[in-house]
Amino acid sequence: MPGKLVHVEIGAADADRAQGFWSGVFGWEVGPPMSPEMDYRMFQTAEDQGGAISGADTPGHLRVYFDTDDIDATIAKVRELGGEAEEKSPVQGYGWFAGCRDTEGNAFSLWQSDQSAA
Repeated sequence: MPGKLVHVEIGAADADRAQGFWSGVFGWEVGPPMSPEMDYRMFQTAEDQGGAISGADTPGHLRVYFDTDDIDATIAKVRELGGEAEEKSPVQGYGWFAGCRDTEGNAFSLWQSDQSAA
């Protein structure tokens, strides 16, 4: 379903502290950092929804990703309706994302699953 919230990123100055908080509040099982260079800890909240605690990201905000079946068309629609949208970027083997802002300046992102994204 287009527009469904599919991913959230939680910025953290202290990823261990953030993991303890969110795991404690909701019981999420948060994975380890993806690599020594990237403190990005994934969790799943439903079969097709989840997120990550991002230790390298600026704390104080949540970045939400909404699903779309056609990211190019949705980017065009955001712009047509007065919002701002970056060009899409690949997440190799998973899909495409694009950062956006609505007409009020609220940040959000789009996500299109596509295993062929390179």
